[in-house]
Amino acid sequence: MASKIVIVGSAVGLHARPASVIAEAAGQYSDEVTLSVAGGDPVDAASALLIMTLGASKGTEVTVESDDPAAVDRIAGLIQQDLDAS
Repeated sequence: MASKIVIVGSAVGLHARPASVIAEAAGQYSDEVTLSVAGGDPVDAASALLIMTLGASKGTEVTVESDDPAAVDRIAGLIQQDLDAS
């Protein structure tokens, strides 16, 4: 399983808009993509609601995992961006 640890780049953390963008991207892959923070259970990255339950603010380390390395790279890249800036 591919895995990558990234830092949340969005100024507001993984709240509604960033979570929606990430969930939409994760939903395009047939393999499950999960996100987790230290001490927490993994959540389905294709669900904006579950992403928001992580409570990840700007600067939080998030682990992205999937059997699809391309999915991990794409979702990790989105998490690192300030998705509220665009």
